[in-house]
Amino acid sequence: MKVIKELKSPLNRLFIFETNDGYRVESVFYKGERLCVSSQVGCPVRCLFCASGKNGLKRNLSAEEIFKQYELLKGELPVKGVAIAGIGEPSANADEVLGAIKRFKAEGLKVTVSTTGYPVEGFRKLMRAPHDGLTISVHAIFEEKRRKLFGVSVPLEQVFTEVEEYFKEASSSRRKKFQIGYLLIKGINDSDEDLKALGELAKRCRMTVMLMAYNPVPGTALKGLTDEEYERAFLKLREMGVRVTLSNRFRRDPLGGCGTLTIAREV
Repeated sequence: MKVIKELKSPLNRLFIFETNDGYRVESVFYKGERLCVSSQVGCPVRCLFCASGKNGLKRNLSAEEIFKQYELLKGELPVKGVAIAGIGEPSANADEVLGAIKRFKAEGLKVTVSTTGYPVEGFRKLMRAPHDGLTISVHAIFEEKRRKLFGVSVPLEQVFTEVEEYFKEASSSRRKKFQIGYLLIKGINDSDEDLKALGELAKRCRMTVMLMAYNPVPGTALKGLTDEEYERAFLKLREMGVRVTLSNRFRRDPLGGCGTLTIAREV
């Protein structure tokens, strides 16, 4: 694997890698400390709002290739943590992701993971992995909406049944490492009914919600919320007694923002 190009914005640095067999993946260094790495070439989940899985899954990355995205850059970047949240669904490549996590931890890095929970077998492994935080990407509470947003998915109730079973054996400090990721899309999942259901799920599981802003992706007609609408959603959840965080400016940056990484960028 090698770096073939770097792109820069005022906030983020995006690196395009080429694998030994000619595929491309991307990593983003953001907030001046964290490297977001990819776990697959493409993605099997094929979320409607995400560029990464537009052409489906090409292949898994090995643990070595996941780690290599950090190893090739560590000499020039002050990386303090790694987020396995780039291209790919970590639960669909769980064994290799676990191998990479062990290598990152051996380097003294904090490691976080983002997953939709698909497939369940891999999700179970990642819940128990030695990570420093796991975000469950939900994006819709009602199954008819989930079917619109996700190409493939696990029923939400099944995902959180697995979470609640694990929480029975997990310590309080371990449970606090889990959070719900929810990407707000105008007219799709931002109604009062949607937000109420989201808040009820978060309270049931005693989990924080990371309320994510939509980053425009070419080829879709989806739209994000205005700043005022975004704040209203935040306040509604807060009024329900839910702990909420918002997308920071690094995650909303056009270069490397959530959902914008691709395997087919022109170089």
